[in-house]
This record gives sequence, C-alpha cells and structure tokens, in this order.
Amino acid sequence: MSVEPGHVLEAAAGLLTRKATASMDEIARAAGISRATLHRHFAGRDALVRALEDLSIRQFEHALDEARTEEGDAADAVRRLIARTEPAAGLMAFLFTENQLYEAGVNEGWNRLDARVTALFLRGQEEGTFRLDLSPAWLTEALYGLIGSGAWAVQEGRVAAKDRTRMVAELLLGGAGRRVEP
Repeated sequence: MSVEPGHVLEAAAGLLTRKATASMDEIARAAGISRATLHRHFAGRDALVRALEDLSIRQFEHALDEARTEEGDAADAVRRLIARTEPAAGLMAFLFTENQLYEAGVNEGWNRLDARVTALFLRGQEEGTFRLDLSPAWLTEALYGLIGSGAWAVQEGRVAAKDRTRMVAELLLGGAGRRVEP
C-alpha cells in the first residue's frame, strides 16, 4: 500500500497542533502507518518539521492570495487575511515554537510572506489607517503572534472558533489604528 506524503503531513499537523511534543511513534499512529513507513518519508522529526514548515508557507501564501491584500482598505484586507488563515493557524502556532527551524537560518519562504504582509501594513500607514510609530515589520510580527495565540485559545476552549477572526482582528487593529487627535 502506497502512502501519500501529503496524508502524513496532514495527520502530523493535526496531531502536533494539539500536542507539540508528540513522538514519531504517535505521529505514525495518527497517520495510520508504521514508524518505519513514517521514516521512509521523513528521516526524523527535523525533516518532518521542515516539511510542515514548507506546508505552512504554502498555506499562508494561499491565504494571502485569497485575501487579496493589495485590494481595498488596508484594515479590511487585514481582516480578510486573518479570516483566511483559519485553516493554517494551528500549524503556524506550532511552528512558532519550533526553535530548530531557525538554527539553520530562515526559510526563504518566510521572507516572501513577511514582504507581502509588511507591504500591507506599509500601505495602511501611507493611507493613514495604521500608526506610524509602529513599524510595518513589528505589525507583521504582532499579526503572526495573534494568529498563533488565537489558534491556541480556540484549541484550549478559551475562545469559540467562530470568534477567533474577530477577536484577533479587533485586538490588532485596535492597537495599530491611527488615532485622530481631538
């Protein structure tokens, strides 16, 4: 029986977003395969996490494309982006905690994503929507952190899944929004 690597990645992502410390044995069981089969696809946890990183980058790029972040009001574009990250939020949250990803340098895919999101916040600053004292790079990092925190809060049952997008967007945009002086 042939096992698709995509199926294994989906199972690993599902498990690791709920239990970041899951062993390779647990990941194999979640995918319905033996540990030996898992190792034929991914030589070890590091290789599996790297493959999950690539998957997350593709998912986030897809979310950016679907959100059409170059169109319309910048704040509305941020809201659309947050909503489109819903399927990938748990995996992104897991990857934020994986320090080994950064030991060998940053995956170029993250730089592409950062450039696109940073451009969105820069556009919002130029339009007068976002504060100028918060750099676009910082707003990008804040967005990523809130997406991950929202995913964890939903997973732990502290936030209803239907409220995640609104809560993340309102917290970020409430703090990032340019205030009109009285």
